[in-house]
Amino acid sequence: MQCEKQAPIKYYVGIDVGSASVRAALVDESGTVVAHADQPIQIWEPQPDHYEQSSADIWAACCSVTKKVVSGVDASQIRGVGFDATCSLVVMDKQFQPLAVNSEGQNNRNVIMWMDHRAVSQVERINATQHKVLSCVGGVMSVEMQPPKLLWIKENLQESCWGKAGYFFDLPDFLSWKATGVTARSLCTVVCKWTYTSDGGWDDSFWKMIGLEDLVKDKYEKIGNHILSPGEPVGKGLTAGAAKDLGLPEGIAVAASLIDAHAGGLGVIGADVKGHNLPCENQPITSRVAMICGTSSCHMGVSEVPIFVPGVWGPYFSAMVPGLWLNEGGQSATGKLIDHVVRGHAAFPELQSKAAASAHNIYTYLNGHLDVIKKSLPVGFLTVDLHVWPDFHGNRSPLTDLTLKGMVVGLTLSQGLDELALIYLATIQAIALGTRHILETMQAAGHDINTLFLCGGLSKNPLFVQMHADITGKPVVLSKEVESVLVGAAILGACASGDFASIKEAMEKMGRIGRVVQPNRGHKRFYDKKYEVFLKLVEHQREYRSIMNSF
Repeated sequence: MQCEKQAPIKYYVGIDVGSASVRAALVDESGTVVAHADQPIQIWEPQPDHYEQSSADIWAACCSVTKKVVSGVDASQIRGVGFDATCSLVVMDKQFQPLAVNSEGQNNRNVIMWMDHRAVSQVERINATQHKVLSCVGGVMSVEMQPPKLLWIKENLQESCWGKAGYFFDLPDFLSWKATGVTARSLCTVVCKWTYTSDGGWDDSFWKMIGLEDLVKDKYEKIGNHILSPGEPVGKGLTAGAAKDLGLPEGIAVAASLIDAHAGGLGVIGADVKGHNLPCENQPITSRVAMICGTSSCHMGVSEVPIFVPGVWGPYFSAMVPGLWLNEGGQSATGKLIDHVVRGHAAFPELQSKAAASAHNIYTYLNGHLDVIKKSLPVGFLTVDLHVWPDFHGNRSPLTDLTLKGMVVGLTLSQGLDELALIYLATIQAIALGTRHILETMQAAGHDINTLFLCGGLSKNPLFVQMHADITGKPVVLSKEVESVLVGAAILGACASGDFASIKEAMEKMGRIGRVVQPNRGHKRFYDKKYEVFLKLVEHQREYRSIMNSF
């Protein structure tokens, strides 16, 4: 009896541009990452709160990692490419050449990073207008969005940049343009970071009111007047030049892109949860929040009707999952904050030495050290007298106050490894308490959330995951594939190829559950008290600032 010939496996390439590196993955139709590669990219910090990158450096890294993951694979089996990236601002001239976003005139540095806070004055003036478009960004625009950055360029680099600029791209859209030669923008980027609305488009009155009427005159050609839904095919696929750069055949489908956090949400939030005894089983995905935690963290919740949440971005229609409204909470510094606290401690050299001797990374070693010093206590209870307010880079959600500062209460004169482990633990708890603050604000506005889905680099840290379960009181679902953001990007490519009927179908088939972490219910009272202290910290900070401002 002759066996049926097995159909060849279909593959998709997901390319993710994070803050400090570019990653690519070859993903099959079941959502398995078959090959993975990464490469660092450069960040310039010419002065405090100014962070810049190079679009040429980023594209070169995209090409390098993609060639690695597709090496040795039959190119005819690779069906589509999807990009995601940070919501950084890329500036090009009318001939698509990079323009400097700095006073030094360094044209290779043509990207203002998402975490750049140079436009504080501009965003304050934008928020003072109280224009109606601000209702879709939680009522207050963030300095990390694009309008204040555009206004900063106009006011500070009028001749060298603003007057010569031909195109302002969100980084995800720059990548799809580079791949296809088509300047179409993704609905995700323009809705979430530029004030475009899916029902009304651009609002002329907003741009005129904030002093950027120049963008209206050319029918928004510089910022996008051709908008595509995420996952929709862009143009005729890869151009000959891009195909050669990436090591792929010409014409392969390229999807309209996503912001990196949204790609992570796409990679996890729609997974089939049957058989895992989770409260979200047999519930719509509106009962879930996807938390993408890396350098910063984003909290993505969806709803069937628009929900306006104070201090939380959105609601954005179809910005992540087609047909659903998206709210996006966030913390501007999480992984970056943990690194800052640990590496800046006096005991860091000792930690480095001991971690290297034990062949562990520094965080695995710290987690083990906490287990040693806890004695009979649960690990989390070690911080009964040590409390952190985590807004070292301002508060994105739900307070939307970029002037807030970090706080530590409970320090002693000791500076040994034990103290480093404790401040590390307290910092992780503070980030989880911030997540609880965001979730409670979303729930008070009308969301009904019962399960967290975590992905990103910090989701690999078991202490970080357990603290989020314990402090929020909700089970945490981890993806079977750690690289969920890359799976999300690959899902876009799969949709653009036509192999799946919809994003929702691809999410269900390519997003897979790995492990579930349940909260320790017996620790609830302790964390309720920690949360009380957490909220008191910001009250005190505002109180003492008010006192000093009256000086």
